[in-house]
Amino acid sequence: MRTLKYDVVVIGGGPAGLAAALKAREKVEKVAVLERNDELGGILNQCIHSGFGLHVFKEELTGPEYAQRYVDMVAETDISCYLNTMVLDVTEDKHVVAMSEDGMLVFEAGSVVLAMGCRERTRGQIRIPGTRPAGVFTAGLAQRYVNLENFKPGSRVVILGSGDIGLIMARRMTLEGAKVKVVAELMPYSGGLKRNIVQCLDDYKIPLKLSHTVIDIKGKERVEGVTLAEVDENRRPIKGTEEFYSCDTLLLSVGLIPENEISGAMGVELNPVTSGPKVNERLETSIEGVFACGNVLHVHDLVDFVSEEAAAAGKNAAMYVQEGESASEQGRKIKLRPLEGVRYTVPETINPMRMDEKLTVRFRVGNVYQNCYISVYFDEERVLHRKRQIVAPGEMEEIKLSKEELLKYPNLDTITIKIEEA
Repeated sequence: MRTLKYDVVVIGGGPAGLAAALKAREKVEKVAVLERNDELGGILNQCIHSGFGLHVFKEELTGPEYAQRYVDMVAETDISCYLNTMVLDVTEDKHVVAMSEDGMLVFEAGSVVLAMGCRERTRGQIRIPGTRPAGVFTAGLAQRYVNLENFKPGSRVVILGSGDIGLIMARRMTLEGAKVKVVAELMPYSGGLKRNIVQCLDDYKIPLKLSHTVIDIKGKERVEGVTLAEVDENRRPIKGTEEFYSCDTLLLSVGLIPENEISGAMGVELNPVTSGPKVNERLETSIEGVFACGNVLHVHDLVDFVSEEAAAAGKNAAMYVQEGESASEQGRKIKLRPLEGVRYTVPETINPMRMDEKLTVRFRVGNVYQNCYISVYFDEERVLHRKRQIVAPGEMEEIKLSKEELLKYPNLDTITIKIEEA
């Protein structure tokens, strides 16, 4: 067993991990990135469609191009990257235990950044009844097969779930010559970006059935077809609405789950809504010196926002090493409370004394709201009332808070964010 010492250890070599490592390296000397795959870049390596980088690089890039920008920037530094390295445990004193090609390694870290990303929900997790034939894939696995392995999963396709991966794969399978018969969505609204609905479904005349789900899979050796049914307000199938679709492939785009097994095992407090860590204004978890960013914290809609958030986490992780643990206890905590349509906020608490001059608070809503207001209350005083034509669960929302403004409220206890009708 080999022991290595670093100021900041970043777990995950995707866009979040690389952005965090680069920012941390600006303030401390020894930074390490631990990646379980044999290359950096994470999930972006298989996302060959364009649409990335408009915020960060001010140009439209494919996923691999976006990832390569960060890989190249890391290569120009002395950041240590450990590939094929699986993290097994993180101890209370921030010792990261990992298994690599060289055997067991222990990284003694001044601070740790969690950037492990997320994974897809599977058929077993959503409990679709029926037989268990070949031809049932998660949308991300099908994307990897098509874009990286040059393997076509099927020819006649039904997609369950209208998240961004499912929408993009509807277009991708069509371009590969497959017939995408329908995209079904359990909720009464799509879970993806509006632009993806237009560019991936509408442009190819692929029907989207909202408030529908798969209630049966037919086939012994290979999928022969699936039965869709409309669901009621309790998401239960309505008898008499069943429709059978002949197909040889079912793709599942039924949600993403932050990869927080390591976080939970080390005692990080998790948010039951996001399944990611609860964090403060510095993106620090309930364990001092352990920070979280990207899709392991909450599932983002744009990778540009992942990079921006990760850069903040990396900077704060480095500052923690420089300042020491005592700095974490200075000042007061203000609670952020999501209410009336707002599902969660990141962060969940704010210490005005330790925050930057401007703080971005990100959140998602729980339904589609039209002609509404995003309102922010400092205790009982409304301080923001922003008109919006439409807000939807598929697109992340944000507000900016000013340190100068917060310091004007020395007794402020709670900041409430909610949706109000026009």
